[in-house]
Amino acid sequence: MPVSLQVLYPISDGTTFDYDYYTSTHFDLVGEYMGDHMEGMLVTKGLAGGPDVPPGYHAVASLVFADQDALNAAMGAAQPVLADIANFTNVQPQMLIGQVLS
Repeated sequence: MPVSLQVLYPISDGTTFDYDYYTSTHFDLVGEYMGDHMEGMLVTKGLAGGPDVPPGYHAVASLVFADQDALNAAMGAAQPVLADIANFTNVQPQMLIGQVLS
């Protein structure tokens, strides 16, 4: 059964996020170290939290894996990806691992 890893970067006072670095460098690291285990990836830049509501997140990355074993293998290779987070944000990311329903 497919599983997903979502990485959420919440906005709060004083947080920064370098979208250029994120899309030009960090994405490449994700592909290099985790890509062989992934089925797909969707990354969303936060624009709003609803009508006339500022966004609650700088970005949300959703990575999809065929099963828990594939996710485990990707996480086993992810140390360089995790170490790179400090190069584009001062946010402590939140993670959600879930079962893909649709």
